[in-house]
Amino acid sequence: MKIGVVFPQTEIDSDPQVVAKFATTAESLGYDHLLAYDHVLGANTQSRPDWQGPYTSQSMFQEPFVLFSYLAGLTTTIELVTAVIILPQRQTALVAKQAACVDVLSKGRLRLGVGTGWNDVEYEALGADFHNRGRRSEEQIDLLRKLWGDEAITFDGEWHKVTDAGLNPLPVKKAIPIWLGGMAPAVIDRVARLADGWFPFVNKNLESQIGQMHDAAKKAGRDPASIGIECIIPADTSLEQLKALQDMGVTHVAVVTMNQNLADSQAHLDAISQARDVLSAI
Repeated sequence: MKIGVVFPQTEIDSDPQVVAKFATTAESLGYDHLLAYDHVLGANTQSRPDWQGPYTSQSMFQEPFVLFSYLAGLTTTIELVTAVIILPQRQTALVAKQAACVDVLSKGRLRLGVGTGWNDVEYEALGADFHNRGRRSEEQIDLLRKLWGDEAITFDGEWHKVTDAGLNPLPVKKAIPIWLGGMAPAVIDRVARLADGWFPFVNKNLESQIGQMHDAAKKAGRDPASIGIECIIPADTSLEQLKALQDMGVTHVAVVTMNQNLADSQAHLDAISQARDVLSAI
């Protein structure tokens, strides 16, 4: 099992030295990967008294591609993971370009987690259609892989058109792993058909949901074992709890320290250090 850590961007300072120290400390502790969430805009709840979303305009988010470009030059081994880029609210060719450049600068250490999101406020501001985001994301995934795989492509889809054009530079391996986030039945089916991996939430039905994904993968002619599974876990997760996830088929986890009433950036570093001591026995 690969053990990573979530970059606690909503709760630590945006000072570049603090950002760098978290990443380099995670790498020195032996974490396999560093995972970053994504939101472009947050809604101002003063004008939305019934707002239900977990993040608002008061929540700080570093943009993952920019963050990872910075950290690529400060780290050497830790994998850089987006979990997840809200893909349908972005231009596909631009995402392909940004991801390829991060992959090159990090010497092939990018894993691209993507999802459809829940925040229509962002979609509105970015000029993207919120209502067809699921179907559109499938075409986006197809286009991303084609752009990464060849020097020039021609693509004529329902939402995208590329006429004999391509990226330069291309990713190190002319491919970047694409993992999907989300728990809806349509997402589970999409993971089974299209994804290199999946980010499900830990819940009482997780084992059954993993089984559903595996069954759908077999129907799609894929080996379920080829599809990675990553869960976010609290810093106080026990070795027994981690082993239970592993027994379900979870291949990766990421320790999260946010929402645990930690005082400052040093407290987050202390928490990931303590968690690593416990979980390293797996």
